[in-house]
Amino acid sequence: MVNQRLIFKGQLLMPFSLPTTTTTSLRRSLNHYFNLNRNLRSRNWRMTTPPVLSLALPSDTGRVLSIQSHTVQGYVGNKSAVFPLQLLGYDVDPINSVQFSNHTGYPTFKGQVLNGEQLWDLIEGLEANDLLFYTHVLTGYIGSVSFLDTILKVINKLRSINPNLTYVCDPVMGDEGKLYVPEELVHVYREKVVPLASMLTPNQFEAEKLTGLRINSEEDGREACAILHAAGPSKVVVTSIIIGGILLLIGSHQKEKGLKPEQFKIEIHKIPAYFTGTGDLMTALLLGWSNKYPDNLDKAAELAVSTLQALLRRTLDDYKRAGYDPTSSSLEIRLIQSQDEIRNPNVELKAERYS
Repeated sequence: MVNQRLIFKGQLLMPFSLPTTTTTSLRRSLNHYFNLNRNLRSRNWRMTTPPVLSLALPSDTGRVLSIQSHTVQGYVGNKSAVFPLQLLGYDVDPINSVQFSNHTGYPTFKGQVLNGEQLWDLIEGLEANDLLFYTHVLTGYIGSVSFLDTILKVINKLRSINPNLTYVCDPVMGDEGKLYVPEELVHVYREKVVPLASMLTPNQFEAEKLTGLRINSEEDGREACAILHAAGPSKVVVTSIIIGGILLLIGSHQKEKGLKPEQFKIEIHKIPAYFTGTGDLMTALLLGWSNKYPDNLDKAAELAVSTLQALLRRTLDDYKRAGYDPTSSSLEIRLIQSQDEIRNPNVELKAERYS
């Protein structure tokens, strides 16, 4: 344990202990951030404002800014990602890119869409109160080029405060050969977002769009990961690839530029149903576990996949118990009921490393 004294909002905090798992760079960045801003506040404001404990007493996991969609009912976007990360010990601040009554697979939905200017207003509000120190940013579905451009602006702003920021990007663009975002978004992802990402979690179709490579084999999947490494992220997980009727996850970790990446696969049991929110949940789990096992992406993927499989089995069983045919439509995942599996997954599906 490392004893620390921090200045926060001009206040000298009592000494406290940071876990040894908290990196030296994180402690240095926090101290720099607080000392840089302490003289910018009035004496009266300093005296009356308590410290933000997620900043003053950082956890050994991290503080995540999650920019995704939100639904009042059901679990997609932030509703699917925030709770699991909190269960894994993370402080998570969500920004909802949309707020809908329910996901768009229902006959109707209503709600509001956040634009890029409104997103930046929120960031400026956080900055005005010295609240912009994050260890991770997580993004999911983004529906417009203007909003995605603002996301890039946010990433650069946060990295100016914490150069060690980890950006985990799920480049949601489509699936099964179908694009469901504007075509111009693909170019922005490929040319601007991928170079900034620390971890990328595309599905097979999205990996093909980002690399221009048709994935027809495991070797193609591995090559797609290598192409993406060359463009930016050190960690790439293609979360679903179907090869010869077999569902696979292919992961790749390039620990240093120029080195051959460590690559692996996990064969995933197909569940005969369609679920909403699973991609959002999977990326959140990969963020959560890969941060706990930074040098073992294969172990992190095993934990994430095993959690998801247990949750989907529970969801399927519960629909059957309710007398509903689970093959007739998309299913809402049983997130709250699966919190034990999220905290302590039983690893049933093992990674196989490529030589």
